[in-house]
Amino acid sequence: MFESITDDDLAPGALTEHERFTLVYRSLAPAVIAYMSARGVDDPEALAQDVFVAVLPRLGSITGGAAGLKTLVFSVAHARVVDHYRRTERRPRIVDYDPLLDTRETASAEHDALLATGQTDAENLIGRLKGDQKEVLTLRIVAELSIEEVASVLGKTPGAVKQLQRRALLALREHVSEEEWVRSA
Repeated sequence: MFESITDDDLAPGALTEHERFTLVYRSLAPAVIAYMSARGVDDPEALAQDVFVAVLPRLGSITGGAAGLKTLVFSVAHARVVDHYRRTERRPRIVDYDPLLDTRETASAEHDALLATGQTDAENLIGRLKGDQKEVLTLRIVAELSIEEVASVLGKTPGAVKQLQRRALLALREHVSEEEWVRSA
């Protein structure tokens, strides 16, 4: 149970300055901390300390007894809460970057460069191919591997890689011819 303050405790000469402050702190600090917590202050204990540091020099000149003291303490507490929120509104809130929460999207410089050189069209065309044809052309064009290297990667003979490459290029030629026909129509 917390100590309570009476008007007699605040009378001049009733208690030493140290005893008076200890009594005021023990009786009002829990309520001040609870008030600041309810107002959503980040560190209510630290802010409550600021309140009592501001009240300490005024303890000898309190008028209105225990009720006046309580009014003074909570007036200072309220002012500190308002100051806290003014300070936090002026200062940007610092949060850790989480790429999963970042919904902004923009093309990379690499994508823009590829688009300017037309390489993305080649990627789109290769993307239309299926299975081994797509793999062979991707390894040959994008990775710039030789036929022998592609054969080694895919576990095929160089002749099979050449045949897959030929069929893939024929399929791409058909896709390009169809697109040009559609554009010109």
